[in-house]
Amino acid sequence: MIVAGIDTAKDKLDVAICGQTQRLQVANSMRGWKQLRLELTKAGVERVGIEATGGYERGVVRHLQAAGFVVLVLQPIQVRAFARMHRQKAKNDALDAALIAACATAIEPHQMGADQRLTGLADSLTFVEQIEEDIARFKTRLEHIAEPRLKRMVLADIARLKVRRLAQLRLIAKQLRDHRDLAVRLDLVMSVPGIGERTALALIVRMPELGRISREQASALAGLAPFDDDSGKYKGQRHIAGGRGRLRRSLYAAALPAAFRWNKALINLYSRLTAAGKAHNLAMVACARKLLIYANTVVARGKPWRENAVPT
Repeated sequence: MIVAGIDTAKDKLDVAICGQTQRLQVANSMRGWKQLRLELTKAGVERVGIEATGGYERGVVRHLQAAGFVVLVLQPIQVRAFARMHRQKAKNDALDAALIAACATAIEPHQMGADQRLTGLADSLTFVEQIEEDIARFKTRLEHIAEPRLKRMVLADIARLKVRRLAQLRLIAKQLRDHRDLAVRLDLVMSVPGIGERTALALIVRMPELGRISREQASALAGLAPFDDDSGKYKGQRHIAGGRGRLRRSLYAAALPAAFRWNKALINLYSRLTAAGKAHNLAMVACARKLLIYANTVVARGKPWRENAVPT
C-alpha cells in the first residue's frame, strides 16, 4: 500500500509519500486540494496520514475522503511518540510530512468513519465552552474589583455572555434534533439522572462512538480510564491521562451535582469511596467515569435509564 503524509499549516500543505524522496507543497485551499488529489491519484496513493492541527486540516481531509482516499487524522502525541521511537530529532515541514507518512503506514485505520454531521456542531460546542471560560474569567476578575461602576460593567458582561451561551446551546440542540437518530441518542443519554442537556450534547457531539464501543474503550477515549504505574515491586498510584479533554471536563462538571443530589448510584459510589479514604478528586473522577459508562450503556441498549437496571 502506498501511503502519503501531510504536514498542515494555515496556508500550505507539505506532502511526502512513504519510501519516496519526492516532496510536494500545495496551498491549503480548494485549488491546492484539487492539485493534491490529482498528484496522489497519479502516484497510486491509497492511504493518507495527516496530523490534527487545530482545524486547519479539516478542509483537505473532507476533500480527500470525498475523493475515496482513506484518511487517518493522527494526534500530535502519536506522531511525537513515533519520532522518538525512531530517534528522529530533526524537524522541518518536509521531514514532518515524511514522518507522518511512516506513522500512517504503521497504524491500522479506525474502522468507524467520522460523522460529518457532528463536525459543525463540534465547532459550535467549542464556542460555547469558550464562552463558559470567559464567564469564569469575569467572575474571577469580579472578586478583585471594589469600584461599584466597574463591578456593574463586569456583571453586565457576565449577563450578556450567559444569554449568548444559552442561545448557542439551544441552536446546537435544535440542529442536532433535525437528525432523528441523533435526537433519539440525545434523549437516551438525558434519561440518565445527573446528565442534563449541556452534558448530553457534549457526549453525543464529542463521542460519536457512544453505544458502539465497550465501557473500557469509552473511558479511555474520554481520558477517564485509570492507568497502572507499576514496575517490579513498585506499585504506583493509578492516574488518568490523555483522551478528549473537553468531553472529560464536561463529564467532571456534571459528576459533582450528580454525586451529591441527582443520581442515587453515584451518591452511593462517592460515599463508599470517600469512606474508604479516597480523595475527593479521585472519587469525582470515578463518578464522571460512571456517568460516561451509564450513557454508553443506555445508547447501546436503546432503552432509557431504569433505576433497577444500573450497570455496575
